[in-house]
Amino acid sequence: MLKTSLRLHYKALRKDVSPQVLLNSSLAIANNLLKLPIWDFSYYHIFLPIASKNEVDTSFILSILQGKDKNIVLPKMEGSQRLEHILLTDNTTLKVNSWGVPEPLEGIEVPVKKINVVFIPLLAFDENGNRVGYGKGFYDIFLKECEKDVIKVGLSLFSAEVQISDVNEKDIPLDYCVTPNKIYSFAAT
Repeated sequence: MLKTSLRLHYKALRKDVSPQVLLNSSLAIANNLLKLPIWDFSYYHIFLPIASKNEVDTSFILSILQGKDKNIVLPKMEGSQRLEHILLTDNTTLKVNSWGVPEPLEGIEVPVKKINVVFIPLLAFDENGNRVGYGKGFYDIFLKECEKDVIKVGLSLFSAEVQISDVNEKDIPLDYCVTPNKIYSFAAT
């Protein structure tokens, strides 16, 4: 299926997710994440959900990261396709930007090369680890700047599609995608 069709389909599916199902699914995703071999690192990049788009509630994952005393890095949209990466501290003030994304107003910028694990928002993904986001390219640009061994973990309310038919060379595949019911691993064997 083409990315444009997948975007429309999954935006519609997400609209129909009730608050209780979203909460339960988000908690199940956080619990499934605990089964991944990703917890021995220092810097974890995580998105804060756009509430109006029924994105995975990452507050449970934030609690896990804080409980494990990890450095938590939040994205801040800068310009048309760039992200800044800000360390979450007790003094971090969040504000919802014009796109509905909660982000830090200011703070300590973390160099991209320090980030070990990235939790990635997405609309859909396929059995090969390819993902479909909102189409703006923020994460593709960011992931290209990361170290080659950065661990890329997608978070999805839904199961994998068989194949995204219009993947291109700019698309960076996931290492894992975690859903409420399954962990998909795309790491080369």
